[in-house]
Amino acid sequence: MNCSRSLLVSTCLFFLFALFPLTLSAETDCDQGNGRLNSAQPKAIAPDEIIRKFAEKEAVFKDARNHYTYTQEVIVQEMDGNTVDGEFHETTDILYDDQGRRLEQVKYAPQSTLKRLGMTKEDYDDFRNRLPFVLTTQDLPQYNILYAGQQHVDELDTYVFDVAPKHVEKEGGKRYFQGRIWVDNHDFQIVKTCGRNVPDIHKKGSENLTPKFVTYREQVDGQYWFTTYTRADDILRFSSGDVHVRETLKYSKYQRFGAKTRIIYKGEALPGATPTPTPQ
Repeated sequence: MNCSRSLLVSTCLFFLFALFPLTLSAETDCDQGNGRLNSAQPKAIAPDEIIRKFAEKEAVFKDARNHYTYTQEVIVQEMDGNTVDGEFHETTDILYDDQGRRLEQVKYAPQSTLKRLGMTKEDYDDFRNRLPFVLTTQDLPQYNILYAGQQHVDELDTYVFDVAPKHVEKEGGKRYFQGRIWVDNHDFQIVKTCGRNVPDIHKKGSENLTPKFVTYREQVDGQYWFTTYTRADDILRFSSGDVHVRETLKYSKYQRFGAKTRIIYKGEALPGATPTPTPQ
């Protein structure tokens, strides 16, 4: 998101002082629903083997999601204290034509009332691709992945890893995830992520900042771990002033597109359902 260029710099500076008390309280909560973190090494499997397993399955499930239609709802709000001061709201159906090409059909999009923020190409790309973060075998060489421990998340027992890009290419628009992931200890699938998309863009006359977010996945059709809910509550620190933003994204109504198929992993159909983490 960028600070609206239609406003005078003095206006943005005014909000810096108006929102200053909120900078201590507006923070996306990564720990909601989590139990105590046990930093002990896993007994039955090495962390490197866990990473290998979930990265292989991430590639399989990333492909599986491309065979489902779903509804994507995005709400972005500017906050003044606890009052919504401006809002962007859009509901889109993700569909496919008879050639299997992805289509986006906007179903609900009232006029945006955002005053201090402008929606950017990077924001829409985040909604489609980066908030539903996946970490496949192909992606692993780009990241440092550090085992953090084991943790109970809602009804699931998980392995926890901290993830950061090895190198950030500031040219060319490439962006990365930096934060923490939770991997189900039964299915070896990422079930929760919390962090930021980096880098932010700071240029004279152009700033594009993104908030810290937490994303939950649930099982669809008893086996596919798909993103269903993302939230963010953060302060975007523009050079012209701070803006308190809240985001809510919901991905729902997943339905398989086309002929019924099974996802095969190493010669076997993937197993059935286990409990899913519930967004609070």
